Amino acid sequence: MLVPTVLVLGAIVIVFGMFADFLTELLWFRSVGAESVFTTRLVTQIVLFVVAGLLVGAIVAANALLAYRLRPAYRIATEEQQSLDRYRDLLEPRMRLVVIVLGLVVGAFVGTTASGRWETFLTWRSATPFGAVDPQFGLDISFYVFEYPWWRFVLGLAFTAVILSLFVALATHYLFGGLRLQQPQGERSTPATQLHLSMLLGVLLLLKAVAYWLDRYGLVLSQHELFTGAGYTDIAAVLPGKTIMTIIAVICALLLFASAFRRSWLLPGVGVGLLLLSTILIGGVYPAIVQQFQVKPNEADREREFIERNITATRTSYGFDELAPMEYDAVTTAESGQLLDDADSVPGIRLLDPNVVSPTFEQLQQVRGFYSFPESLDVDRYEVDGEEQDTVIAVREINIDGIPSSQQNWLNQATVYTHGFGVVAARGNQRAADGSPVWSVEDIPPQGVLGDFEPRVYFGEESPPYSVVGAPEGVSPVEFDIPEGEEGEAIRNTYAGAGGVDVGGLFSKLLFAVKFQEGSLLLSDRVNAESKILYDREPRLRVQKVAPWLKVDGDPYPAIVDGKILWIMDGYTVVNAFPYAQRVALDRATTDSVTAQSQSSVVAQPPEQANYVRNSVKATVDAYDGTVTLYAWDEQDPVLATWRKVFPDLVEPRSEISENLLEHLRYPEDLFKIQRELIAKYHVTDPQAWFSGQELWVIPDDPEAAGSSQPPFYLSLRMPDQERATFSLTTAFVPNQRENLAAFMAVNADATDEDYGTFRVLQLPSNTQIDGPSQVANRFESNTEVAQQLTLLRQGGADVVLGNLLTLPVGGGLLYVQPVYVERQAGTTAYPLLQRVLVAFGGSEVV
Repeated sequence: MLVPTVLVLGAIVIVFGMFADFLTELLWFRSVGAESVFTTRLVTQIVLFVVAGLLVGAIVAANALLAYRLRPAYRIATEEQQSLDRYRDLLEPRMRLVVIVLGLVVGAFVGTTASGRWETFLTWRSATPFGAVDPQFGLDISFYVFEYPWWRFVLGLAFTAVILSLFVALATHYLFGGLRLQQPQGERSTPATQLHLSMLLGVLLLLKAVAYWLDRYGLVLSQHELFTGAGYTDIAAVLPGKTIMTIIAVICALLLFASAFRRSWLLPGVGVGLLLLSTILIGGVYPAIVQQFQVKPNEADREREFIERNITATRTSYGFDELAPMEYDAVTTAESGQLLDDADSVPGIRLLDPNVVSPTFEQLQQVRGFYSFPESLDVDRYEVDGEEQDTVIAVREINIDGIPSSQQNWLNQATVYTHGFGVVAARGNQRAADGSPVWSVEDIPPQGVLGDFEPRVYFGEESPPYSVVGAPEGVSPVEFDIPEGEEGEAIRNTYAGAGGVDVGGLFSKLLFAVKFQEGSLLLSDRVNAESKILYDREPRLRVQKVAPWLKVDGDPYPAIVDGKILWIMDGYTVVNAFPYAQRVALDRATTDSVTAQSQSSVVAQPPEQANYVRNSVKATVDAYDGTVTLYAWDEQDPVLATWRKVFPDLVEPRSEISENLLEHLRYPEDLFKIQRELIAKYHVTDPQAWFSGQELWVIPDDPEAAGSSQPPFYLSLRMPDQERATFSLTTAFVPNQRENLAAFMAVNADATDEDYGTFRVLQLPSNTQIDGPSQVANRFESNTEVAQQLTLLRQGGADVVLGNLLTLPVGGGLLYVQPVYVERQAGTTAYPLLQRVLVAFGGSEVV
């Protein structure tokens, strides 16, 4: 009895654990006002599981049962049949049970697979037209994005049902004598068996005909070595071949249906043989001949029309269809007074490197060891002294690992050290006399020029897995809040926000004790009738859960908005089925030197392919109460419109964005990374020039991180055709296999500007040598004056840290600016201070 009891108890524990996970997920979605997301997804998955599972399972089970009932009443006594008697004797009394179990097992596997396609079903059901058609078949783009994947999935289910039914029918007929493989003479199958198998094979070939027909449309989504989309061979050879094979497959299916009554396999055998031969010759050999002897010798001419389709579709699907590089004949020599025309923008150059100064923020503004800052800080802009200034900003988050080891216990980790406190902000273009930042906001409580705001951070990038907060009125606060009050003692706080899930009841305590595998949640007096539990607190995670159909930018950034600290994120609608648009690997395109070195604060996109990306949503997460708000940013995006039909109340209209929030929205970084990778090739619009690749650009390596791409930079700058400096996102390009500068690109990143999102590309003449970032870095290293200054800075064992190498078009040329930080060697208390700035313009370098 011991073993069965243990098994039963183990099963109960596992089931209750699954139930706890399910119910706590529902409570979490309810707490953020997104219960409809949870229920819609759940109901859709259940419906797909049941419908697909029942249909396929029932079809397979019915065919097994039919094959059994069509068994011959008498079997010829042969050695083969005698060897099968023992299996028949075993199964025949239990055949009904066997058929039911077979249907349930097949249905469970198929239903599980189908439930994972809930997004495909919902977008098919609520599809929104794009208002544009593909150049080959003239179908609206929505057919390929929403309908084609769904019909492919349905066709896959049908194939699964028929193929499994065929195998089950073959096995059943053989087992019960309807199919005799070792028959010495006479027919090897009964008429009923032939009828059954012929019908199944005929249906299979009809499905194959449908697959061939759908394959025709899939050609515009096909991937070739040169480009995405149908090429000359596809249209001239593969497309008609698919049509021919569709017709042959239908004819073969009809022959199989006819053979069921003619008692002959000859005609269907010939038909199937013809289909196989056609597949080899028409589907394989003929396209290979066309490619080898028609396309390859004249590839540029043959593929010209299809390259043009690819260029047009790619520029449209990634949102840079209006991009037009302007010639920029940059000066190569420096003259006195050359930068006077840009005197308004040069002093505003951001010198504070957000990827270098995190240790400086930590040493000067950490306040206590259990606070921390991310390794990569963020860049925003604020109005200071009547002028908008680039600002480096970071949240002071709680760091559980920083609690002294003697105080590392559950009570402290879960109920005392529950939140971070405030932001720290520094002016991007200034430094103090000793090289430290000039603070715009500092200390605890926050002091500075950016106004008053709620400083407590219960929801952040480094928040603990969960915290228990709240207490009855009159109970002394326990949450650590301000290290030193007016009387020199630490001030405690009690959370009063709307966010979190109630955990005061006994059943709730049990649920969360199981979820987090922590008995103290059930037993501790700190968990009381007014308690709430905060979990899933990381901003990107919260947005991804509320909107699972979005890709979220890898760099959430904090901003002080309307008296609150908000985490701001960009949400992308991404698809991989835009006809002729070039596919890109999202992880590769969004990886650079920052993501390669960052542990968690800045991450690349997941390893997926895409060929359509839109910044359709701006999302915010309130750092105090965790409120998730989604705003429709690109309200013309058909993918967003489709999801808004699925979840009608989830995304707020763009008009709901407050003026203060709008001031802190910026052009998204990951989208820009994806676009710049494609613009490096698709700035060329002439198919002949595109094919030759002579004007191919690449993203330069970061001079300070060998092997990694240079990241884009947020800067306030004035491009040659602009009247004033604007907050922009910038990048440099170099020619393929070379290091000199080919082009400089900036996009207006200021969401309050009517010009927001406009690309400006300065293309340098191919006959002019302008050094690229790596070459300028080499010039700095080889310059005698620079080398002497750096040697002096290294005296006493100090380390010299070079910051971001910025490129700016000023004075008719290109100005390179790189901050130099010095970090004294002092163990864990070392931090970099800005001491020098390296500048290169024309052929000159100065410190």
